[in-house]
Amino acid sequence: MSTELILERVIPLAPDAVWRAWTDPELLQRWFCPLPWQAVEAHIDLRPGGAFSTVMQGPDGTRMTHTGCFLEVAAPHRLVWTTALAPGFGPAVDAPGMPAFTCILTFDAVAGGTRYTARALHRDVQTAQAHAAMGFTEGWGAALAQLVDAVRPPKGHLAES
Repeated sequence: MSTELILERVIPLAPDAVWRAWTDPELLQRWFCPLPWQAVEAHIDLRPGGAFSTVMQGPDGTRMTHTGCFLEVAAPHRLVWTTALAPGFGPAVDAPGMPAFTCILTFDAVAGGTRYTARALHRDVQTAQAHAAMGFTEGWGAALAQLVDAVRPPKGHLAES
């Protein structure tokens, strides 16, 4: 196994709409984690070194906070963030139960929408295996379907900003 996990799909949205779903905190809360969990808070300081932070809540009230740092912001096609660093590029404290990783998101225009690629890079094979076992593909796939539903345009049109 590699240290990288990848989710790639073609979705019926324009890259601008996908970008907005990832960078607008209110919109991100509508889709970010697979149901029945919910993103109850989202903070986005959209600049290299800026914060990417979410609070997810389970149906039993359990809350999990994840904070990271943006590394690259290239609207509307590439967004890179990591949980290995805190905002301002400081050292991060490991979140209990969540492996540290760097996420490279790309949104490439293709016929019918956007090729959405999420790459999760881990420090070692064991960390990648742990993230895979947590349900990376299923969870990120379900969240992506929720993203599409949250910003889906009227039938026959691509969503734009």
